[in-house]
Amino acid sequence: MQQLIAGVISVCSQDFARERRIVKTDEFSSVFRLRPVFRSAHFVLYTRVNALTHARLGVVAAKRLAPRAVTRNTVKRITRELFRIAELPPIDCIVRLSKPVNVRKGPATTTTLKAMLRAELLLLFASQRPKRTV
Repeated sequence: MQQLIAGVISVCSQDFARERRIVKTDEFSSVFRLRPVFRSAHFVLYTRVNALTHARLGVVAAKRLAPRAVTRNTVKRITRELFRIAELPPIDCIVRLSKPVNVRKGPATTTTLKAMLRAELLLLFASQRPKRTV
């Protein structure tokens, strides 16, 4: 019974298994060579069509733009969470932090910061959803 449940959970699109991640340097480079698709106040989204049946995600949060590890991890966590629930076509997405989200002296994460990041990332992923025809 538990094997059946584990099989159903692993098939679910809500996971973030290794096959749904961009992990190799050359994969990152091939997507970065393309022009940015969409920009928001703090993020840049790069995409490239892939030959797989699902979308893949890579996240780049530079230390100079988010000096605290807590902030960088929050950015990555929110990005992965929203990627899992987004209905995206089979593309490789790289979300790159492009402007500082906070300073060393300020708080590492706040509810306001998380809400702002979430809103921007929702816009990024919504821009890539396939248009539905009626």
